[in-house]
Amino acid sequence: MFEGKYKRILERMPDGVFVFDEKLRVIFTNAAFRRSFSDEAKAKGTLKETLGCKESGACGENAACEYCSFYRAMRASVSENRERTETMDATIPRSGRMDKISVRIRVLPVEGKKKLFLGLTDGQYHSEMEREMLTAKQMQQRLLPAGKSAGGVPYSYMYIPCLEIGGDMPDVYELDGQTYGVLADVSGKGVSAGMLSAFVKAGFDKKQPKLDLALNALNAKFNELNQDERSYITVAAVRIDEGEGVLRYALAGHNAPILLKTAEGVNEIELPAPPISNWMPDYGYTEREMPFSKGDILALLTDGVTECLNSAGELFGIERVESVLHQSYNAQDFIGKLRSALNVFCGGKFSDDITAIAFDL
Repeated sequence: MFEGKYKRILERMPDGVFVFDEKLRVIFTNAAFRRSFSDEAKAKGTLKETLGCKESGACGENAACEYCSFYRAMRASVSENRERTETMDATIPRSGRMDKISVRIRVLPVEGKKKLFLGLTDGQYHSEMEREMLTAKQMQQRLLPAGKSAGGVPYSYMYIPCLEIGGDMPDVYELDGQTYGVLADVSGKGVSAGMLSAFVKAGFDKKQPKLDLALNALNAKFNELNQDERSYITVAAVRIDEGEGVLRYALAGHNAPILLKTAEGVNEIELPAPPISNWMPDYGYTEREMPFSKGDILALLTDGVTECLNSAGELFGIERVESVLHQSYNAQDFIGKLRSALNVFCGGKFSDDITAIAFDL
């Protein structure tokens, strides 16, 4: 049993303390630890219950669990039966500026009749920050495309943020029986980029059939934000008209071209235009069109794909993307092969958000 006198001592400690067993079941949390989480958090139980986590499924079985510093440190300490430390980097508001902090979660085995593990945290603030970051990540995940088909057009996509919160925003929707795809990439990384990508999701007019007018409206809304010159958004937008066999597209500073695989090969579709920004507030974007045939594959990607670096400093490049597309037989196959190729190329370590959408035309 976990002795009562030790509980009383740990209860009064100013830093967060938690004790758990080999099955990762938390049997004690002190007051400082409990204050760091929601009112719904329990004093003991699964890690999910003691953190007040809202993720679906059992604790440790959701994809988001791999981003939980508590879960990683606990699992590793039990598996290796030795002390483990997880460090979490965060950016917090402090005295009118944003400061970067590093916080630790330390877990170590405790000798005794029953195998227990003691967890210590560097204060309370980081626990709240991690909970807020997880909430923000969950919110952003809900903004991603939900299905595998829109307007009768099958599609597939991948979204790999390099930080917990990403700055890319893929979207697919239907309007008047036609399929629309939008891929935006905002400047910066992390929380600020995530907020700007959410602005794109809300600000792009999905009721406007003309892509150029939708980009013009988004540009106007962006300028109302009064952002500085370092802030901008690149966008690639497409409209797939299967009835006419026509692809309509508009670009705003999106330097990774749209790719169309046809029976003759892979075509790069480019349209020079400035990004959504305050650089040219009254710029008028244009919409163009081109025919497509049954069996063609359309791909949109952010520059995080083409500018992905390996350990030798080489870029993945558009040529490798085109090679993967050339070998793919449909949209889902392309996204799967592209993900694998990128992971092999850079060892799974990405310095920028990686996002791509592919459509079966």
